[in-house]
Amino acid sequence: MHDDAALLSEVLASTDGPVVVLGHSYGGIPITEAAAGAGNVERLIYLAAYMPAKGQSMYAIHGLPDPEDTTGLFPLIDEPRTSLYGDLPDAKAEQALSMLVNQTIRSFAEKVDAAAWQDIPSTYILTEHDRAIPPALQEQMAAQATETRRLVSGHSPFLSQPGDLAALIDGTARSTQR
Repeated sequence: MHDDAALLSEVLASTDGPVVVLGHSYGGIPITEAAAGAGNVERLIYLAAYMPAKGQSMYAIHGLPDPEDTTGLFPLIDEPRTSLYGDLPDAKAEQALSMLVNQTIRSFAEKVDAAAWQDIPSTYILTEHDRAIPPALQEQMAAQATETRRLVSGHSPFLSQPGDLAALIDGTARSTQR
C-alpha cells in the first residue's frame, strides 16, 4: 500500500491541478495516504472503497487483527463472480474475472500514515447491492465523507452501469470546480 501511495503521490506531484482523485475498493486506501499534502487535489471520490482513518489497515477496517506475517499473496475472495460482478452478464463477468490477480497480504496490512479526507472534500459513492464490501460497512465509512451519493449497483458499476457512474462522477467533479 505504501508503494502504491508513493507512486500515486509522484503522479499527483507531477500533475498540474486541479485534480479529482477516485479510488475503487482497495484503491481507497492508497489515495487516502497519497493525496495528503498534495496541494492540487480538490476532491477525493471513494467508489465502493475503503476509507481508512490514520493508522488503519484494511484488516482494521474489518475489525480483524493485522497478520504477523505479511509475506505472500492474499487469496481471491470466495465467489468472485458473485461478489465482484454479480450484476454483469456472464460474458462480461468472465472477461473481468480473467483479469483478476492476487494482491499481497502486505498491501492489505499496511496502515495509512495520513488520512487526506480529513482536509480534502470527499464524496463516497455507495453501491447498494455490493457483495464485496457490504453496504453497512460502506455506510460507516461514508459517514466520514463530506457527502454520500448512491448507486443501485454491485461492486463494479464501471462495468455494469458505466454511463450512470460517469454522469455521477462528472457531476461530482463539476460541483468541485471553483
